[in-house]
Amino acid sequence: MNKKVADLLLKDGLLKPEQYEMLLGHVSGTSQRVEDAALELGLIAEPELLKCLASHYQTRFVSTEKLSKADIVRATLELVPRKVAETFAVFPVLFDPATHALSVVAADPDDKDLLREIQHVSGAKEVKAFVGRPAGVRAAIAKAYGGDIHAFAILDRQAHAQFSAMLDVYERNLMSESSMATALAREGVGTSTRGRVVSEKDLVNAGKTSATTKAGFGGDELLELLNVMLSLLEASRQDLRGHSAQVARLTRRILERMNVEPVTVDAIVAASYLHDIGKMGQYHLTALNVAEYDGHKLGAQKAFSTPRRLLESVRFAPETIETLEHMYERYDGKGFPNGTKEKEIPLGARVLAITDTYADLTQNPRNPYRKTLMPAEACGVLAKFKEKVFDPHLVDLFKNTVMGEDLRARLLANRYFALLVDADPEETTVLELRMIEAGFEVKTARSIEQALKLLTDGNFDIVIGEVDLPQGDGLALLEQARKEPWGKDLPWVIHTRKQGRQEASRAFELGVVDYVAKPAPTDVFVAKLKSMLDQRSARGNARGVQGSLREMGLPELVQVLFHGRKTGALRIRAAGGAGEIHFTDGNIVNALFGNARGADAVYAMIKLQDGEFGVDPSFKPGPRVIQESPEALLLEGMRRLDEGV
Repeated sequence: MNKKVADLLLKDGLLKPEQYEMLLGHVSGTSQRVEDAALELGLIAEPELLKCLASHYQTRFVSTEKLSKADIVRATLELVPRKVAETFAVFPVLFDPATHALSVVAADPDDKDLLREIQHVSGAKEVKAFVGRPAGVRAAIAKAYGGDIHAFAILDRQAHAQFSAMLDVYERNLMSESSMATALAREGVGTSTRGRVVSEKDLVNAGKTSATTKAGFGGDELLELLNVMLSLLEASRQDLRGHSAQVARLTRRILERMNVEPVTVDAIVAASYLHDIGKMGQYHLTALNVAEYDGHKLGAQKAFSTPRRLLESVRFAPETIETLEHMYERYDGKGFPNGTKEKEIPLGARVLAITDTYADLTQNPRNPYRKTLMPAEACGVLAKFKEKVFDPHLVDLFKNTVMGEDLRARLLANRYFALLVDADPEETTVLELRMIEAGFEVKTARSIEQALKLLTDGNFDIVIGEVDLPQGDGLALLEQARKEPWGKDLPWVIHTRKQGRQEASRAFELGVVDYVAKPAPTDVFVAKLKSMLDQRSARGNARGVQGSLREMGLPELVQVLFHGRKTGALRIRAAGGAGEIHFTDGNIVNALFGNARGADAVYAMIKLQDGEFGVDPSFKPGPRVIQESPEALLLEGMRRLDEGV
């Protein structure tokens, strides 16, 4: 019951005697912590509670809000295995490789046995413990290790009330998988469904009025509706709660990374939400499970068409239907229902096979490995079944995306900016991935119009273009570019299936540096591109990297640049102002933000949650003004943020 916390709150005057008795009575005979009970009963606010405990334990505190927004480096999480974190209610937040000190958030930061165990498991020389709300620590563990997107919802009173209301609707209407298709409100998207189940006609009409594009059943509102409805259906599936929403998010990330047409993305994302409808039985039927186990395969053969049949009255896009119908095809052609292979399998089905399996491996303890895997482990499993079950190029792209290697690699590498102009998203994705691995910053264009916009707005080092393009000729694009100041001397490589002498002659007349026929060995082609640019470049300066603070927060940016021993300027633009942090060999030597200078400027910028950043490696920092290490600056900045300083 942890009565000592109640005693401490009473002693400090934060609880009245009658509240103290109420609190002890509430938790008596239960395993609930006093801290959580006091907050749930409204006897004290979280900041007051945590400040009191931090003072008592002589440490700092981390609020639940900060834990919910924390984006911890994967290597830090891996220092403390999930089982250990759950057993001791300890959440790792920061590791300093210079001092081998690990910082954690714990409900009992004064527990010496606990700290010794964490030190032993992690291999850290020192463990520093901050205090946090017990339920907040558990939620952070569930979210960071298991990908539970709902982990913090129950700690938010408003979100909890909304979720309870949705569950109330669910129970009152006795929704089943087969009735999900009839659960739309007559008033349309965004109105309440409380106490009423409508007919299939309502759903069909809603689809017709809201989905007039190619995607049919699409649009942000309807996709959000699928998210809500599937969350309700999965509420009772403890091991797979929120699974479909997680699969949909991963699917969208991959398709958008491939620059697939937005309306097609929406159609495939809809299939990602619906892929388990009618299959919520004994087995979870992922592409991997079905490929490896006869029982799963038999179940999938019986149920693979169930989502389409249950919702056949809804006007879904063809891409939605074919994704659902073919998600159990295998890359080697040994799947079903048609035994198609490789690129003959619809793109959506190949992507869904990967994202569904990954979510199962990282969320579901009943997966084939009988434990939830870390992202790196799950990506290793996907790689193991490349070319057998999964598309190998999509697996590589997925790993690159989900592991966050792309942005980190861009920050740590000196990259050339390249534009790929090609209508085939799959071929360019493979080439793009290999170019990123070789040190390129890559953008893609699917048409002449899109390419011209990117070329006009951008600053590219090279263009790799196809001849055959929608509504135009790639050589005509090159000819037009040569008339512009930005394109007069721009290195250009033709990468095409057209191998005619006429096209090649025209290309060289327009000054291309190479004319490469498809298919060409991708690794060799990329090596030639990089070698050619290295030889042509006389600048000797690295190009900058741009991104969003939503992709990577300022604390992680600082850590990446610190560990990479980078020199240059990190520039920030946000609604709260603009500033910059100067690095020399990874150390922060100065910072500016508004009227603030030095460490105070760093503390001010840590508060920024949204905005854009740019790294300028050509910037030459001045003398060192800030003496603190980057880790010390981050810790102090987070403390000030938590305490509202």
